[in-house]
Formats: sequence, C-alpha cells, structure tokens
Amino acid sequence: MAEDTLIEEDRYELDKETVDAIVEAAEAGDAGGLSQLMDPLHAADIADVLEQVDLDERQSILKLFEPEFDGEILSEIDDSIRDQVIEMLSPEVLGEAVRELESDDVVDIVEDLDAPQQEAVLEALEDSDRAVVEQALSYPEFSAGRLMQREIVAGPEHWTVGEAIDYMRARDDLPEDFYHMILVDPRYRPTGYVTLGKILGHKRDVKLAGITEDSFRTIEAMEDEAEVAYAFNQYHLISAPVVDENGRLVGVITIDDAMVVLDEEHEEDILRLAGVGEESSLADKVIATTKRRFPWLAVNLATAVLASLVIAIYEDAIAQIVALAVLMPIVASMGGNAGTQSLTVAVRAIATKDLTGANVWRVIRREALVGLVNGVLFAVVMGVVGVIWFGSVMLGVVIAVAMVINLVVAGLAGTVIPVTLERLRIDPALASGAFVTTVTDVVGFFAFLGLAAAVLI
Repeated sequence: MAEDTLIEEDRYELDKETVDAIVEAAEAGDAGGLSQLMDPLHAADIADVLEQVDLDERQSILKLFEPEFDGEILSEIDDSIRDQVIEMLSPEVLGEAVRELESDDVVDIVEDLDAPQQEAVLEALEDSDRAVVEQALSYPEFSAGRLMQREIVAGPEHWTVGEAIDYMRARDDLPEDFYHMILVDPRYRPTGYVTLGKILGHKRDVKLAGITEDSFRTIEAMEDEAEVAYAFNQYHLISAPVVDENGRLVGVITIDDAMVVLDEEHEEDILRLAGVGEESSLADKVIATTKRRFPWLAVNLATAVLASLVIAIYEDAIAQIVALAVLMPIVASMGGNAGTQSLTVAVRAIATKDLTGANVWRVIRREALVGLVNGVLFAVVMGVVGVIWFGSVMLGVVIAVAMVINLVVAGLAGTVIPVTLERLRIDPALASGAFVTTVTDVVGFFAFLGLAAAVLI
C-alpha cells in the first residue's frame, strides 16, 4: 500500500532515468532519439529538464532540439536561466517561439531580460504585436497592466447569443484561452460578461445582457498584481476585464496568470522568511547565492552577539553553576521555535488579509495563551529533567519558569512584530525573523540566567 502511495505521489515528477537519457542523446548528437524522448513531454516538463541540467548539457540539448522548440517552454522556464536559453536560440527560432505566445506571456518573458535580449525578442515580433508588448511594458512593474493580455473577446451589450456566436466564428484571431465574452457600452466600458458555457447553452435570440455573471468586477490597470491575485482567490474569478483611468476596456486577466502571481507571492514570503532572497533558485551560481545570503547571516550574527552580551552579564553565575551552560540553549531554542511557528502563521495571515485590525487582538491573545499552555507543559517536563539530571529541585523550578516566560513572549513576539512591521509599511516576511529570534534569545537568557542568579546563588 505504501509503495502504491509513493508511485501516486511521484507520477508528475520527471524521473532521473528520463533526464539522463535526454542528456545522453544530446551529447551523442542523436537528434532522432532526443526528439523521441522530448515529444511526449509537456512544455513545463521540458523546462524542468533544462533547469535540472548544467550549462553545457543545456546547450547540447537546445542545439539538437532547436527546430522543435516551442514558445510555451520560454514561458514555463525559470527566470534565472531564461536569459541563457534565449542566448542559445537562433534569431529565427526565437522569433517563431515568441510569436506563438499571448501578449501577457511575451511581456512576462521580456520584462526580466537585459536590454539587448529585450530588443532581440521585440525585433522577432510583428509590428502590431511589438506595439502591444511595448505598451504593456509602459505600465509599472507588478501592476495589472503588466499582467493582462491584450487579446480580448468583447461585444456590444445589446447583442444576442446568436450574434456573439457568429462574431466568434468569423474571427481568426481569438485568444488561445478565454472564458468570457465581455459586454461593453458605446464608450467601450465593460458592463458585464457572459461565460462561454452560457452562450453555448442558450438559444440564439437570447440577449447576452440577460445571462451575465454576478461575479463581474473590473480591475484597474494600475492596481498592484498582488491585489489582483487576492481578488481572484477571494471571489473565485475565472477572468476579469482590465480598465484604464477612464474606465475603458484595455485588457483581460485570466485565472492562470493570477494564480502564478499568488504562487510567486507565497514563494517570495517563504524565501524572505528564510533570509535567502526572494529570487533564489537552484540554478543560481555560488557567488550570486553567497552574496544574497551574506547580509542575512550578518544580521543573525549581530543578534547572536546581542544574546551573547546577555550571557556575559551572568558569566559569574554560569561559572559557579555549570549546569546553567548546559540548559540555557534549551530555553532559547524552544522560544525560537515557538516564535517561528507564530511568525509563520501571522505572516501568512497578513498576506491573505485574514489578519486585520478587526481580529488582531484576538489572534494575539490566542498566541499568548498557546505559548502559556505549551510553556506549562514543557516546564513540567524540563523541571523533572532538571531534578533528575542535576539533582536540584530549585534548578528544575528555574528552568520551568523560564520556559513558561519565553514561550509566552515567543507567541506574542511572533504575532506582534509582523503586525507592527506591516503597519509601518515594512514587509513582515523580510524583517520579522531577525527581530523574533533576537527577542526570544534575549528574553530566554535573561529569564533563565536572571532567575538562576537570584534563586540559586
């Protein structure tokens, strides 16, 4: 049964044998064998292959696979190696690849490239497509205007189902993926939308205005893409029209693009909490990774020095009772872990707008009580350990009380610090970890060593 479950969990993952076979075919110059291995793969899987191999292997694969290279691979591949892949492709192949993509996918590719590579991609486009992409790039980074696609299916609000069907059948430039026909007034302002399912399910003489969706809402082009992703998730949107400052329709955002943003926001928060940089990737080189992580390690060093200063205050107590040196890392470690738990929950709730001014005090009280309950439970355990291990009842009492204090403070710090940083318009995912660690270390050492100095000496 366990084996069956394992197979089920791994069935979407590229197996090592397939990747090795692809690399071997490429290095042997076996174009036919490579094509046979790559053809059944989805564009996302091919992107994964290119991400998992080293630079020379990637170049060998692209050299043979270039004639069959699909534009979707460029949109799926990680930003960290996309520029390398573009450099390896001939101008003809690159041009054909980007011409296959929707405008929003081209914008997503171009915006992260250096100027020479941006120009290479733009030159590969038709004049009309290039104008659309350049106009999208004129919007601020991380805005809805950058996220939207310009290919729109829209019609007058007075149309019938039959007129809509005839219009769509007559067009040969419909977007590859769309879910609604957007209804617009004479000023080209969206007034509603109708799902394709309803269009196909009603008679030709039915007015489109009578079968619109209640979920209709518009997105402003200057709106932050994180807010757009939240709206899609919160209101279960499939697509939403984008309007300019005058309320006129300029594009549409679909759920796949919104969910990519939501996924990127989650990934960014996780990476920031870990202090490894929001753009970290497995494909990054040693120097780049070192530079990204060094500042956060330096911050941690500073907080560790601060905690060490607290220890230095009680060095005489530690010299007299060696057991304090053995036990004090336990108090700090438990506090740090408890703080990280509260911090992770709080940062996630802030990102999803679940933690607001309306419930913040209730959440803070809950985390403090959780810290108190856990503190009491572990205090009993550590109190017994202190008595059995070192034969001192008072030492057991000291570590038990210190444990309660630090876990309560950890619960409070893990919630109050990210909420405070959010109010100060500082990203809580970026800065909270260092503050919480400092608080739990300093409080833990002060509580334990201070009590020990007062009670045992």
